[in-house]
Amino acid sequence: MSHPQPLSPEEVLAEAKKQLSLPRIVVICGSTRFMTEMAEADLRETEAGRIVVKPGCDMKSPHELWSDPVEAEALKARLDDLHRAKIRLADEALVVGDYIGDSTRAEIAYARSLGKPVRFTHPEVGPDA
Repeated sequence: MSHPQPLSPEEVLAEAKKQLSLPRIVVICGSTRFMTEMAEADLRETEAGRIVVKPGCDMKSPHELWSDPVEAEALKARLDDLHRAKIRLADEALVVGDYIGDSTRAEIAYARSLGKPVRFTHPEVGPDA
């Protein structure tokens, strides 16, 4: 008698989203220099009926939370981990902006390694362009 294989965490999440009738979840990726464009993408994706998750901190802008360089370094690592969690949660990624640096390239690779579709606001700058 064969036993059913247990579901992977990804399959459990997908099934839970389905049972909850959740709309597609889009994670916005890209350099935080494009925070204004990310807000516009958030608006458009939300209007299209999708749940949006995106970077919540722009460490390029001054703020007391990252004014200390040592604390800023630790915060950057935590924010990178948090963004990878957002990528795992999402059904697809939307890369915003006309520039792709190393961090964004790593986000794209991570999303693709998980089988997530990746869209670009500027397809001409995508790694496959």
